[in-house]
Amino acid sequence: MTEHDETAAEPTDAAENGANAEPAEPIDHEPLTVTYERLRHSEDPQELGEFARRPLPDRNDAAAFSRATALLEAVAGNHHTALEDRIYLAQTMPFPNVLVKLSEDPESAVRKAVAENTNDKNWLVGRLTKDDDDDVRAAALANPKTSWKMRMEGAEDDRNGADVLERLSHFGVDDDKPGPDVLTAMIRRAVALNPNTGEETLTRLADDPDIQVRHAVERRRGTRS
Repeated sequence: MTEHDETAAEPTDAAENGANAEPAEPIDHEPLTVTYERLRHSEDPQELGEFARRPLPDRNDAAAFSRATALLEAVAGNHHTALEDRIYLAQTMPFPNVLVKLSEDPESAVRKAVAENTNDKNWLVGRLTKDDDDDVRAAALANPKTSWKMRMEGAEDDRNGADVLERLSHFGVDDDKPGPDVLTAMIRRAVALNPNTGEETLTRLADDPDIQVRHAVERRRGTRS
């Protein structure tokens, strides 16, 4: 073999070595737990915001879709994710694992957005009807996914103000707030007995079709023993 032949062979050896080398693993294919933990502890709002607003894969690609929703949970639970991105997730996500994380957010605006999300499971929105923030409780009690039991307890809760109680007092009597007669009457009765209920609401409930509600108004006004 000539010197020229030996020189020409060197690139071939290099190419073979390159072919045998392991390629760098793309970020999208790193183990889920690695990416999850990285996002959970990230302090980079830009990186977190990119994940928060990235379009979801097609549901038919079950593996990619499951991975994406799991990573959104990490982003949602990281308080370095920008407030506007956490609110965006709270307003748009239908996934319980993501909404649960956001329902525990220290910012009331995020919890309120979860409380307004009609994709909530009733147990989650029910938990938010007990929130310490007035606006969060009000939003949760207005969510159509809220159970009758939670509405009843909301009507009894003396932390709730006149506006919230006014809205609750329309269940069962307004066309856009239908419900079982017995349960809705119990809610209106509880509203009548709540010390925060406004006079205008009491005046309307004094003419309620249910006698127990009317009696509750009388009791509240001290005209019935």
